[in-house]
Amino acid sequence: MTTQTHTPSDVQGQAGPASAAKATALKATAATAPMPGTPAPASGVDGRGATSVADGVVAKIAGIAIQEIEGVHALGGGAARALGTLREKVGQKDLTQGVSVEVGQTQVAVDITLVVEYPHPLQQVADNARDAVYTTIEDLVGMEVTEVNITITDIHVPSDDEEADDARPEPRVA
Repeated sequence: MTTQTHTPSDVQGQAGPASAAKATALKATAATAPMPGTPAPASGVDGRGATSVADGVVAKIAGIAIQEIEGVHALGGGAARALGTLREKVGQKDLTQGVSVEVGQTQVAVDITLVVEYPHPLQQVADNARDAVYTTIEDLVGMEVTEVNITITDIHVPSDDEEADDARPEPRVA
């Protein structure tokens, strides 16, 4: 067993002025640094406060940008489109349908599911949609877009709509 004969102030005094300055700087840093595990305080660039943008806002902006792309028929998979059709009949439209986002402090990742109109080239429509999302989110939200993943789940053939309209049920009785 050993016994300590020096106090911390004795050791600091013996180490010299450079070590004392380093110890003082370390204490100042420890006093202003957040505790481990707690988020760092957010502040604006000019120190006047922070702005946070909800995931739904970013998803809506991406949805609006995609709808303006030539060749995009609808957003979302089969079930989402069916629900969207019901919503539209009631007079509401979900602009985030088929759009999923992950928003961080300074970056955004976007996943999009869409239906392309025939005969538009799939890759060209996907590239145009991706470019629109990158540009719109970076311009309006001011965050870096890290990736835009696009899944094409269906092709819309306009003749399918015409056939459905023409296919009226024949009367079963005269």
